[in-house]
Parts: sequence; C-alpha cells; structure tokens
Amino acid sequence: MKAVGLLKYLPIEDEESLFDVELPKPRATGRDLLVKVKAVSINPVDVKVRSPKSKTEEQPKILGWDASGVVVETGEDCHDFQVGDEVYYSGSLIRPGTYSEFHLVDERIVGKKPHTLTFAESAALPLTSITAWEALFDRLAIEASDKENNKQKTILIIGGAGGVGSIAIQLAKWAGLTVIATASRQSTSDWVKELGADFVMNHHHSFQEQLKQHGMENVDFILCLNNTDQHWLAMADAIKPQGMICSIVENAQPLDLNVLKNKSATFVWEFMFTRSMYETEDMEKQQQLLNQLSELIDIGVIKTTLKKTLSPIHAENIRKAHALVESGKTIGKIVLEDFA
Repeated sequence: MKAVGLLKYLPIEDEESLFDVELPKPRATGRDLLVKVKAVSINPVDVKVRSPKSKTEEQPKILGWDASGVVVETGEDCHDFQVGDEVYYSGSLIRPGTYSEFHLVDERIVGKKPHTLTFAESAALPLTSITAWEALFDRLAIEASDKENNKQKTILIIGGAGGVGSIAIQLAKWAGLTVIATASRQSTSDWVKELGADFVMNHHHSFQEQLKQHGMENVDFILCLNNTDQHWLAMADAIKPQGMICSIVENAQPLDLNVLKNKSATFVWEFMFTRSMYETEDMEKQQQLLNQLSELIDIGVIKTTLKKTLSPIHAENIRKAHALVESGKTIGKIVLEDFA
C-alpha cells in the first residue's frame, strides 16, 4: 500500500523529512478496523512529532492521526461497525499513523462519518473535536444539556481561530455559554465571529482590561489553546473565584499554582490521546462523542472547519501542509484527500 513516512527528523524544507513509501497492507484482528483512507488532516501534533531531533528510525515511521474513510475489514471482536461503513476518527499516538492508504484503528475511538459532509470535510474534525469536547464537557465539567444555567456562564477561549478553537466556540455556543474568543488579526477575528463568538479579544493585550470594556470582571471558564506559559498569570487574574482553567498546551517553565489558591480555582489538562494510549475503561467515549458530533453536524448545529484542501495524498503535498501549519498563521484545518 502507499504511505508517507520518515526515517530522520528533519526540517520540513528537506525532501527527506517525509517521503513516499510502499508498505504491506495490514490485516484487522481483535477490535481493529481496517480503513481505506480517503482523506487526512494535518494537526500541530503532526508537526511536533516530525520536528527536527537526533533520533532516527530503522523502519519508516508513519505519522498522521485524523482520517476519514471506508471500513474494508473488521477484526473478530468488532461489533460496532461492518464492511462498507463510512467512518472518521483520530487514531492512537502509539500506533502507526494515517498517512497510509489503509489504516488499522481500534473501533472504540471511531465514529460514523457525518452524512452531510464529504470525506475531506469530515477528516478536518476528529482530533480537534475530541479535544474541544473533552476539554469542555469532561475536564471543565460543563453540562451541555443544562443550557438555562449555562446562559449565566462565560468562557474565554484563548486561540479561538485554530483547529480546536474553531470547534470549541461552536460547542460552547451549543451548550448555551457566552463565548469570548481571542484573535490577533482581522481575518481570525472575522472567523471566530462567524463561528459564533459573542466577543473577540486580542491575546497580545491585557485580558482584564478588555473584559472590563465588555462589561465583565472575570469569566467562569478558560480554555487555553495557545502558550500556557505566556498567558498563565493573565488567566489567573481573569478567572472567577472557584472557576476552572483547562489547557492543551504543555508548559516550558514550572507553573505557579499558588496564584490560583486564593480563588480556589481549578487547573486541568486535556490530552485527547490519553484514552487510546492507556486504553482506559471509558475509551469508548470517543466513539460516542464522535457519533453525537455527527448528529449535530447533520442537523446544522456544528460546521466543518476545513479551510484548505490539497490533492493527492503524497509526500510533497504533506510537506506543503506541514509548512503551512508550522507558520502558525493557519485558520481552521488543512486536509489532503485521495492517494495518487
């Protein structure tokens, strides 16, 4: 089968950073599905894993996590899917990735593809949607069904125009929250407003001063999707007493939790690969949330965040997509579709 892999971790400008390769087609066993991949999307984690380092691989390492496609084989213990099902998912960090014509994935983290979306539109969604969903409804413990109560609540989403932010804004609005999203350019500000943000702030300026301009002293929830170190003290100032902060961006320097003590504020991490890496007892929640997301998409509540599509899926185009993501200026998601 066709695939795109690496042996050395090189700058993306180097043609050997990602290259085309032929690999044996795998077989599905246990609870695995074998999926014929139709489209993949590029996430910051793809870029981070591929980034230059001294390590080398003996066999081609296949990156990529988001995918949409068609089930062509099921393992003997599968019971949620059958051959021919159209699916979308974000795989496991500890298994071969989705830059391959056929891909094995545990059915417990796979959802039914939205009927109203193309494969490309669907591939843009899984990793960012799982991250946003878990951050809001698992880590911050927001009750999506309690919309009347949520109307009194506010959430600040730092980095609203990226992949996760673009979904988090929509999910937070669906849950009934007042959403303040940060953006630093006119294009990103327009994008978060289009997605439903009630207010837009610039994350390069004081949060508290901007909140006051919008008639607010602080917020009930903060979802940090950009530079936890840089925004740490600003988040501590902006959060309400007994409020909750969630971040998906690892810190480079130790975080001073004492700044949250007087407010009895909560800080929690979100990492969407936790369930698949550790095969947690609630691993199947990712299948459930993807299926629920499909329903919300099909009734028009949530829309895809696809902004750019490249075709076909091969090393040259994946390198182009990595370079765009590395620029830090992308809006929404970049997807590649169809193996040449």
